[in-house]
Amino acid sequence: MAIRYWPMAAAAVGFRLVLVLFGGDLHLASRPEVSTPLTSLRRLAEGYWLKQASVSPYSGSMYHGSPLLLSVLGPLTNSRADGHHAHIYCSLIFVAVDFLAAMLIRATGHKLQMARSRSLKLLDLTKAVNDTVNVSAGDVASLIYLWNPWAIVTCVGSCTSPIENLMVVIMIYGACSRLAPLAAFGYVMATHLSLYPAILVVPVILLLGYGPDAPPPKVFLIKDNDKTTRQRVVQQFSWKPVLHFIFWLFIWSCHVLLLSSVILKKVGGLHEMFEKTYGFILTVKDLSPNIGVLWYFFAEVFDFFRNFFLIVFNMNIIFMVLPLAVRLKHRPCFLAFVYTAIVAILKSYPSAGDSALYLGLLGLFVNELAEMQFTFFLFFGYIGVSLLSPVMHNLWIWRGTGNANFYFATGLAYTCLQTVLLVESVSSMIKHDRKLRLLVTS
Repeated sequence: MAIRYWPMAAAAVGFRLVLVLFGGDLHLASRPEVSTPLTSLRRLAEGYWLKQASVSPYSGSMYHGSPLLLSVLGPLTNSRADGHHAHIYCSLIFVAVDFLAAMLIRATGHKLQMARSRSLKLLDLTKAVNDTVNVSAGDVASLIYLWNPWAIVTCVGSCTSPIENLMVVIMIYGACSRLAPLAAFGYVMATHLSLYPAILVVPVILLLGYGPDAPPPKVFLIKDNDKTTRQRVVQQFSWKPVLHFIFWLFIWSCHVLLLSSVILKKVGGLHEMFEKTYGFILTVKDLSPNIGVLWYFFAEVFDFFRNFFLIVFNMNIIFMVLPLAVRLKHRPCFLAFVYTAIVAILKSYPSAGDSALYLGLLGLFVNELAEMQFTFFLFFGYIGVSLLSPVMHNLWIWRGTGNANFYFATGLAYTCLQTVLLVESVSSMIKHDRKLRLLVTS
């Protein structure tokens, strides 16, 4: 797998460059599956124009992103320049960002592979497990991310989702490597850009405290009855890197808030930024269609019940954090994938870039999830939804032969597919751990 990796990775990057340079008529930036009110580059260009006119970029209802992105990407979207060239410049940046994210996913996979090998060696299960399946999870996950059609259209479609994905990957890689400053930087930036990655603090702390994924401690205790051996193989939680992470979390948060306040000094302030970014995410004020289900639900619900259901949907994510953390605390990197998938399902403004991220992270566990069920159904289900979604949107918006229910049905099917994938992956990981326990006791 390692021999064929680099040609396939180079081909994926080359394919993106071809689409960026010669695919100007694809109009992906206007697709609701690709671009959302939070990630749209067109809205960012509008916010930058307002800022250049000494007006708050958050005035009106167009821009709801980070002020840092205005300073970094805003000059490239200057309306005085050729719009096609501005699109190319931004897309080239997103190609580089995607490639960097894929390399970090690959490095994370290699670290998880080494931790897995050490654990199996301590349990004397290396031969038994390697006889079934043993491929380079890092290479597979990286190629899945690079060749994922949703990652490609997100990269070419001029939206900021690749940057958000990169920050999440930096956070996970830094935590797996026990690099507290890097993990804190990724966490602060990911939360600043999207808010929802805030729940990933749980797997990050577990990764820093325990290290990468390993079988449950009970498996080691079954294998070794000697107390000294138990202390050697069952890794204890270390608070030092966690405290180091909290320190750098404070440092990076102060830096981000300071830079944001400087950028918005004469055109608004931090209060308006929080209201127009985090408040916009939590209150779901923009009901334009997307591949999620919240836009349709809140378009139909009575205003009297709106606040109640806002609390229900937002708290639904938080309610899942603790039970999953208790059950999967021995596999914090897999827990990060689970949280990322839950966010992609339940967030207020989902896009194809969210699915590209968690599918790439899913590839990190290709060995553990080799016996996962319904893979054929899920694979072709994702393909079917990807093809039906633009068709139903066209029938509804442009041809007038359909209605909102057509497009919502594809979003509902997409949500169901993601739920099945999440449930089956968690179930398969638990079965894998039980299999290891049976191999140890036999």
